[in-house]
Amino acid sequence: MLAINLKGKTALVTGVSSGVGLGIAKILARAGCNISGCGTSAENSEGVVTFFKTIKEEGTQALYTKLDITSKLDQELLVNKTIAAFEKIDILVSNAGVNVFEGAERCSEKQWDFNMDLNLKAHWGLSRLCKPYLELNGTGVIVLMTSNHSNYTIPGCFPYNVAKTAIKGLVQSLAIEWGPKIRTVGIAPGFIETPGNQKWFDSFPDAEAERQKTIDLHPVKKLGTTEEVGQFCAFLASDLATFITGTTYLIDGGRSALMQDT
Repeated sequence: MLAINLKGKTALVTGVSSGVGLGIAKILARAGCNISGCGTSAENSEGVVTFFKTIKEEGTQALYTKLDITSKLDQELLVNKTIAAFEKIDILVSNAGVNVFEGAERCSEKQWDFNMDLNLKAHWGLSRLCKPYLELNGTGVIVLMTSNHSNYTIPGCFPYNVAKTAIKGLVQSLAIEWGPKIRTVGIAPGFIETPGNQKWFDSFPDAEAERQKTIDLHPVKKLGTTEEVGQFCAFLASDLATFITGTTYLIDGGRSALMQDT
Protein backbone atom coordinates (compact mmCIF):
# COMPACT_ATOMS: atom_id res chain seq x y z
CA MET A 1 0.00 0.00 0.00
CA LEU A 2 1.36 3.40 -0.99
CA ALA A 3 1.47 5.95 1.82
CA ILE A 4 1.71 9.72 1.70
CA ASN A 5 4.96 10.69 3.37
CA LEU A 6 5.75 14.37 3.89
CA LYS A 7 8.03 13.82 6.87
CA GLY A 8 10.47 16.64 7.46
CA LYS A 9 8.79 19.02 5.05
CA THR A 10 7.50 22.48 5.95
CA ALA A 11 4.09 23.63 4.79
CA LEU A 12 2.88 27.21 4.93
CA VAL A 13 -0.92 27.16 5.21
CA THR A 14 -3.06 30.29 5.34
CA GLY A 15 -6.34 30.55 7.25
CA VAL A 16 -5.68 27.80 9.81
CA SER A 17 -7.83 28.93 12.75
CA SER A 18 -10.96 27.17 11.45
CA GLY A 19 -12.64 25.40 8.56
CA VAL A 20 -10.77 24.09 5.54
CA GLY A 21 -7.43 25.61 6.54
CA LEU A 22 -7.44 23.82 9.90
CA GLY A 23 -8.41 20.55 8.24
CA ILE A 24 -5.57 20.88 5.73
CA ALA A 25 -3.04 21.73 8.45
CA LYS A 26 -4.14 18.68 10.45
CA ILE A 27 -3.73 16.23 7.58
CA LEU A 28 -0.41 17.68 6.40
CA ALA A 29 0.91 17.43 9.95
CA ARG A 30 -0.28 13.82 10.13
CA ALA A 31 1.74 13.15 6.97
CA GLY A 32 4.83 14.58 8.69
CA CYS A 33 4.83 18.30 7.88
CA ASN A 34 5.79 21.10 10.19
CA ILE A 35 3.11 23.79 9.79
CA SER A 36 3.49 27.54 9.57
CA GLY A 37 -0.05 28.88 9.77
CA CYS A 38 -1.67 32.28 9.78
CA GLY A 39 -5.00 33.97 10.21
CA THR A 40 -6.75 37.07 11.49
CA SER A 41 -7.49 35.63 14.95
CA ALA A 42 -5.42 36.40 18.04
CA GLU A 43 -3.00 33.73 19.20
CA ASN A 44 -5.02 33.12 22.38
CA SER A 45 -8.31 32.70 20.49
CA GLU A 46 -10.16 29.39 20.57
CA GLY A 47 -9.44 28.67 16.90
CA VAL A 48 -5.70 29.25 17.18
CA VAL A 49 -5.46 27.27 20.42
CA THR A 50 -7.19 24.42 18.57
CA PHE A 51 -4.69 24.76 15.72
CA PHE A 52 -1.69 24.40 18.04
CA LYS A 53 -3.30 21.50 19.89
CA THR A 54 -4.15 19.74 16.63
CA ILE A 55 -0.62 19.97 15.22
CA LYS A 56 0.94 18.94 18.52
CA GLU A 57 -1.29 15.84 18.61
CA GLU A 58 0.00 14.89 15.16
CA GLY A 59 3.59 15.05 16.46
CA THR A 60 5.01 17.92 14.40
CA GLN A 61 5.82 21.57 15.04
CA ALA A 62 3.52 24.57 14.59
CA LEU A 63 4.03 28.29 14.11
CA TYR A 64 1.23 30.87 13.96
CA THR A 65 1.22 34.48 12.72
CA LYS A 66 -1.69 36.88 13.15
CA LEU A 67 -1.88 39.08 10.07
CA ASP A 68 -3.80 40.63 7.21
CA ILE A 69 -2.99 38.38 4.27
CA THR A 70 -3.84 41.19 1.81
CA SER A 71 -0.93 43.25 3.19
CA LYS A 72 2.37 42.82 1.35
CA LEU A 73 4.26 43.67 4.53
CA ASP A 74 2.36 41.02 6.45
CA GLN A 75 3.00 38.49 3.69
CA GLU A 76 6.71 39.24 3.93
CA LEU A 77 6.55 38.89 7.72
CA LEU A 78 4.89 35.50 7.40
CA VAL A 79 7.47 34.16 4.95
CA ASN A 80 10.38 35.53 6.97
CA LYS A 81 9.06 34.05 10.23
CA THR A 82 8.56 30.69 8.52
CA ILE A 83 12.13 30.63 7.23
CA ALA A 84 13.50 31.76 10.61
CA ALA A 85 11.65 28.93 12.37
CA PHE A 86 11.98 26.08 9.88
CA GLU A 87 14.69 27.24 7.44
CA LYS A 88 12.63 26.24 4.38
CA ILE A 89 9.24 26.15 2.68
CA ASP A 90 8.40 23.00 0.72
CA ILE A 91 4.65 23.44 0.32
CA LEU A 92 2.44 26.51 0.11
CA VAL A 93 -1.31 26.07 0.60
CA SER A 94 -2.85 29.46 -0.10
CA ASN A 95 -6.28 28.87 1.40
CA ALA A 96 -7.40 32.04 3.20
CA GLY A 97 -10.44 33.77 1.76
CA VAL A 98 -13.99 34.81 2.50
CA ASN A 99 -17.33 34.79 0.69
CA VAL A 100 -18.15 38.16 -0.87
CA PHE A 101 -21.66 37.65 -2.24
CA GLU A 102 -23.10 40.97 -3.39
CA GLY A 103 -24.56 40.59 -6.88
CA ALA A 104 -23.33 42.34 -10.01
CA GLU A 105 -25.60 45.39 -9.72
CA ARG A 106 -25.38 46.21 -6.02
CA CYS A 107 -21.68 45.38 -5.56
CA SER A 108 -19.69 48.52 -4.76
CA GLU A 109 -16.18 49.22 -6.02
CA LYS A 110 -14.97 48.94 -2.43
CA GLN A 111 -16.46 45.44 -2.12
CA TRP A 112 -15.02 44.48 -5.51
CA ASP A 113 -11.55 45.66 -4.47
CA PHE A 114 -11.71 43.85 -1.13
CA ASN A 115 -12.78 40.65 -2.85
CA MET A 116 -10.04 40.83 -5.47
CA ASP A 117 -7.35 41.72 -2.93
CA LEU A 118 -8.23 38.82 -0.63
CA ASN A 119 -9.55 36.13 -2.95
CA LEU A 120 -7.13 36.60 -5.85
CA LYS A 121 -4.25 39.07 -5.44
CA ALA A 122 -3.14 37.67 -2.06
CA HIS A 123 -2.67 34.20 -3.60
CA TRP A 124 -0.39 35.64 -6.27
CA GLY A 125 1.57 37.85 -3.88
CA LEU A 126 2.26 35.10 -1.36
CA SER A 127 3.19 32.65 -4.11
CA ARG A 128 5.79 35.11 -5.46
CA LEU A 129 7.34 35.57 -2.02
CA CYS A 130 7.54 31.81 -1.45
CA LYS A 131 8.91 31.04 -4.91
CA PRO A 132 12.66 31.35 -4.11
CA TYR A 133 12.30 28.87 -1.25
CA LEU A 134 9.94 26.47 -3.00
CA GLU A 135 12.29 26.01 -5.95
CA LEU A 136 15.43 25.36 -3.90
CA ASN A 137 15.09 21.57 -3.83
CA GLY A 138 13.31 21.32 -7.17
CA THR A 139 10.14 19.75 -5.72
CA GLY A 140 8.16 22.70 -4.41
CA VAL A 141 4.37 22.58 -4.49
CA ILE A 142 1.80 25.38 -4.51
CA VAL A 143 -1.85 24.56 -3.84
CA LEU A 144 -4.28 27.42 -4.48
CA MET A 145 -7.76 27.21 -3.00
CA THR A 146 -10.56 28.20 -5.33
CA SER A 147 -14.21 27.09 -5.21
CA ASN A 148 -16.92 25.21 -7.06
CA HIS A 149 -18.14 28.73 -7.94
CA SER A 150 -15.20 28.84 -10.37
CA ASN A 151 -17.00 26.22 -12.48
CA TYR A 152 -20.69 26.87 -11.86
CA THR A 153 -22.35 29.56 -9.80
CA ILE A 154 -25.76 30.92 -8.83
CA PRO A 155 -27.32 34.40 -8.81
CA GLY A 156 -25.96 36.79 -6.22
CA CYS A 157 -22.47 35.26 -5.81
CA PHE A 158 -20.69 38.04 -7.71
CA PRO A 159 -17.87 39.14 -7.25
CA TYR A 160 -16.64 36.09 -5.30
CA ASN A 161 -17.14 33.77 -8.26
CA VAL A 162 -15.14 36.11 -10.51
CA ALA A 163 -12.06 35.98 -8.29
CA LYS A 164 -12.33 32.23 -7.81
CA THR A 165 -12.61 31.71 -11.58
CA ALA A 166 -9.46 33.79 -12.07
CA ILE A 167 -7.50 31.55 -9.72
CA LYS A 168 -7.74 28.76 -12.29
CA GLY A 169 -5.84 31.01 -14.70
CA LEU A 170 -3.30 31.79 -11.98
CA VAL A 171 -2.75 28.06 -11.43
CA GLN A 172 -2.07 27.57 -15.12
CA SER A 173 0.33 30.51 -15.39
CA LEU A 174 2.39 29.59 -12.34
CA ALA A 175 2.62 25.96 -13.45
CA ILE A 176 3.84 26.99 -16.91
CA GLU A 177 6.24 29.71 -15.82
CA TRP A 178 7.63 28.23 -12.59
CA GLY A 179 7.88 24.58 -13.55
CA PRO A 180 9.52 22.15 -13.38
CA LYS A 181 10.96 23.09 -9.99
CA ILE A 182 7.53 24.09 -8.67
CA ARG A 183 4.23 22.33 -9.33
CA THR A 184 1.06 24.43 -8.98
CA VAL A 185 -2.37 22.87 -8.49
CA GLY A 186 -5.82 24.24 -7.68
CA ILE A 187 -8.49 22.73 -5.43
CA ALA A 188 -12.13 23.79 -5.86
CA PRO A 189 -14.26 22.56 -2.94
CA GLY A 190 -18.04 22.54 -2.95
CA PHE A 191 -20.18 22.30 0.21
CA ILE A 192 -17.83 21.44 3.07
CA GLU A 193 -18.72 21.08 6.74
CA THR A 194 -17.42 24.43 8.01
CA PRO A 195 -18.67 27.14 10.38
CA GLY A 196 -19.15 29.39 7.34
CA ASN A 197 -21.47 26.95 5.60
CA GLN A 198 -23.38 26.34 8.83
CA LYS A 199 -23.86 30.11 9.16
CA TRP A 200 -25.42 30.07 5.69
CA PHE A 201 -27.80 27.24 6.68
CA ASP A 202 -28.70 29.15 9.85
CA SER A 203 -29.83 32.11 7.76
CA PHE A 204 -32.91 30.10 6.68
CA PRO A 205 -36.10 29.77 8.79
CA ASP A 206 -35.51 26.01 9.06
CA ALA A 207 -31.74 25.47 9.03
CA GLU A 208 -31.92 21.69 9.33
CA ALA A 209 -34.40 21.39 6.46
CA GLU A 210 -32.20 23.56 4.24
CA ARG A 211 -29.18 21.50 5.19
CA GLN A 212 -30.94 18.26 4.28
CA LYS A 213 -32.16 19.78 1.01
CA THR A 214 -28.55 20.60 0.13
CA ILE A 215 -27.32 17.13 1.09
CA ASP A 216 -29.98 15.54 -1.10
CA LEU A 217 -28.63 17.43 -4.12
CA HIS A 218 -25.32 15.58 -3.81
CA PRO A 219 -25.06 12.11 -5.36
CA VAL A 220 -22.90 11.02 -2.40
CA LYS A 221 -25.71 12.15 -0.04
CA LYS A 222 -23.42 13.99 2.31
CA LEU A 223 -21.38 17.15 2.60
CA GLY A 224 -17.60 17.12 2.38
CA THR A 225 -15.29 17.37 5.38
CA THR A 226 -12.27 19.58 5.88
CA GLU A 227 -10.18 16.45 6.41
CA GLU A 228 -11.20 15.16 2.96
CA VAL A 229 -9.95 18.38 1.41
CA GLY A 230 -6.77 18.01 3.47
CA GLN A 231 -6.23 14.43 2.30
CA PHE A 232 -6.42 15.44 -1.34
CA CYS A 233 -4.11 18.36 -0.65
CA ALA A 234 -1.58 16.02 0.97
CA PHE A 235 -1.73 13.70 -2.04
CA LEU A 236 -1.15 16.58 -4.47
CA ALA A 237 1.81 17.76 -2.40
CA SER A 238 3.40 14.31 -2.28
CA ASP A 239 5.70 12.34 -4.56
CA LEU A 240 2.65 10.34 -5.66
CA ALA A 241 1.49 13.34 -7.72
CA THR A 242 4.65 14.47 -9.53
CA PHE A 243 2.93 14.42 -12.93
CA ILE A 244 0.13 16.74 -11.76
CA THR A 245 0.42 20.48 -12.30
CA GLY A 246 -1.43 23.34 -13.97
CA THR A 247 -4.93 22.03 -13.32
CA THR A 248 -7.74 22.68 -10.83
CA TYR A 249 -9.66 19.81 -9.24
CA LEU A 250 -13.33 20.08 -8.34
CA ILE A 251 -14.26 18.40 -5.05
CA ASP A 252 -18.03 18.70 -4.79
CA GLY A 253 -19.53 15.27 -4.13
CA GLY A 254 -20.95 15.17 -7.63
CA ARG A 255 -23.12 18.26 -7.10
CA SER A 256 -22.11 19.80 -10.44
CA ALA A 257 -23.04 16.62 -12.30
CA LEU A 258 -26.72 17.47 -11.89
CA MET A 259 -28.19 19.40 -14.83
CA GLN A 260 -30.88 20.83 -12.55
CA ASP A 261 -32.01 20.62 -8.95
CA THR A 262 -34.21 17.52 -8.84
